[in-house]
Amino acid sequence: MAAENKKQSYTIPCSSTFRDAITRAAERRRVNVADLARSALLLVPMETIRKYPDPGEPNRDDRETIILKSGVSKGRPWRRKPRLQVRLTEGMEVATVRKALGIVLAIDEKKLRLGVSDGKARSREIPEIPPETLEELERLRMVVSVLSFDPLPGGIRSRDDALHVLGFRPGSMPDQRALRTRFRMLATIHHPDGEYGSHGRMSQINAAMAILRSGTY
Repeated sequence: MAAENKKQSYTIPCSSTFRDAITRAAERRRVNVADLARSALLLVPMETIRKYPDPGEPNRDDRETIILKSGVSKGRPWRRKPRLQVRLTEGMEVATVRKALGIVLAIDEKKLRLGVSDGKARSREIPEIPPETLEELERLRMVVSVLSFDPLPGGIRSRDDALHVLGFRPGSMPDQRALRTRFRMLATIHHPDGEYGSHGRMSQINAAMAILRSGTY
């Protein structure tokens, strides 16, 4: 039977911003910070971790205040460096653990992507999205929000209800081509399988289309 690896408690000095971000990432996954560090140390080649930029220790003015719980100074406040406490296999370097956590944070913030090939993990940076692409994405999000509608509580009761759901003005007479074009656009956005999907909206879009195609009402 293999000997059990001995564990050691590590104090990892880091900026308060880094500490808080890593803590939140662990909480979202319902694990502790040591689990995140251990995952990176297991999956990412050690050479990659060592070459990764060290998030570094906190700046001189980045300190936290704690109340001492023991000793002759018990109850007194003490200013110290922000830190993370992790329990891992003994023999690790503090900077290596901090770099491993830096990789985890970069992956969590979608600045780094982890891939697996031939049984070995590798990481690569995600190219920065050009500003014009981000602007276009934001414009499309605004278009989606404008095209969204609250489903009518009583369902489609009139032709004007159907026109409203499909985004036409009351009393208008869209032809079949205009109806098909509008239906396809709205179905792409509101289909339940999509990111902005809604069963309620899609159901009323289908009902509105059926009414306007058949000339009911």
